[in-house]
Amino acid sequence: PAGAKAEPPGPGVIDLGAQSGRWAAFQERHRLSCEEAARLLLDAYEYRGLVKHTGGCHCGAIRFEVWASADLHVFNCNCSICTKKQNRHFIVPASRFKLLKGADNLTTYTFNTHRAQHTFCKTCGVQSFYTPRSNPDGYGIAPHCLDDGTVQTIITEDINGKEWEKAVREHKTIRDMSKP
Repeated sequence: PAGAKAEPPGPGVIDLGAQSGRWAAFQERHRLSCEEAARLLLDAYEYRGLVKHTGGCHCGAIRFEVWASADLHVFNCNCSICTKKQNRHFIVPASRFKLLKGADNLTTYTFNTHRAQHTFCKTCGVQSFYTPRSNPDGYGIAPHCLDDGTVQTIITEDINGKEWEKAVREHKTIRDMSKP
């Protein structure tokens, strides 16, 4: 009726208005389901300025993708475990990390406060990512476990993990690196 307000679409239904034709043509041209097209659009919008890196362990049992800058800021920590493992890593929010394969092939080692979750492949022993103590809501990614082709530069920053509490307290940005 004249003057009546249009009802908003129900849950899960989106009115694309004049863009409906473009949306359908885009899906058809790229052979994408509606969900795949929506994911592509959301990734492009939410991750502007970032690239999708893929990587994994040595044997290939573990595979992941992570959205991060092509120019990586990598930490070189001298704490006991990072020194033994040569664990250089960059930190991302959990929302930018996706385990693609191998959840059942991961095992975890913890020590001291048990906040850091040192995950590694049960088959080859490689730690390609872990949950850092400084950012338990994110992931520390080993840049040497990324596939070739998406990293432009790596800037390495030494961090004094032997005095972890002091180093994290004094560092201007490390605690916020896992925030979206």
